[in-house]
Amino acid sequence: MTAQKNKVSILKQMQKKKHCYLFLAPFFILFVVFTVIPVLMAMGLSFTFYNVFETPQFVGLKNYIQMFFYDDLFTKAFANTLTMALFIGPIGYLISLIVAWSINELSPALRTVLVVLFYAPSISGNAYMIWTLMFSGDAYGYLNAWMMNLNIINEPIQWLTDTQYMMICVIIVSLWMSLGTGFLSFVAALQGVDRSLYESAAIDGVHNRWQELWHVTLPSMKPQLLFGAVLSITSAFSVGDVCINLCGNPSTDYAVHTLVNHMQDYGNTRYEMGYACAISTFLFLLMIGANSLVNKLLKKVGD
Repeated sequence: MTAQKNKVSILKQMQKKKHCYLFLAPFFILFVVFTVIPVLMAMGLSFTFYNVFETPQFVGLKNYIQMFFYDDLFTKAFANTLTMALFIGPIGYLISLIVAWSINELSPALRTVLVVLFYAPSISGNAYMIWTLMFSGDAYGYLNAWMMNLNIINEPIQWLTDTQYMMICVIIVSLWMSLGTGFLSFVAALQGVDRSLYESAAIDGVHNRWQELWHVTLPSMKPQLLFGAVLSITSAFSVGDVCINLCGNPSTDYAVHTLVNHMQDYGNTRYEMGYACAISTFLFLLMIGANSLVNKLLKKVGD
């Protein structure tokens, strides 16, 4: 009886708020059709052999066994992805937060200009061309020319083909492009913090900016912190286009070959969609695990 009453109560509440659900319906339908269903389909296809032209054939865990035990290139791609994620994710997240906090107290006009300048790289279509010129391997490349003029080096360094430097170049460019939507959410959150909280905190013994940041500002913007963390983790684990545009596909000795590149290779080039879906499923679960860990860490902010 209790369960039935609760069910009736929930239905009544939903009926009262039907207008809210009506406004949410368009986004919800699009989200289910273009996100939820494709993800579930990819998970299902990861247990099949599917080459696009023939009907999928169920093969069980064969794709995952091949991926973890027989695909040496997957192991290298996984290591490269983790290396990039450990640098790009946390550092990019902290840079976004620090820059947003630093410009928060500036005048509205100056703050707007700086926000545009910092945000622009993340939406610049020709960003790779700029960095290709910067890291060009000949004597006319900006970095090589500058270092040779200062007698730091005697001959040009092949920044984008030498395995010793490729990873560093990709990380630098990815960090340069990391001030995206998460950065904008931090700026908006900082502007929305209730100023009376700082006065209350001062009465309670908070006397400097760092204490204000930890005990007042960050706890007040936890939803935006979580949103920025999700975006940062997603972008850090899905690095792929930067590697292709800077270092080619495949890169020298697969030095910056990532899971995204590996998935695209099997899906778009070899048409082994079942195996590509297995890689994408593993990457998806990896992101979910990282998001859960970050969520637990963010709950301790302000404690």
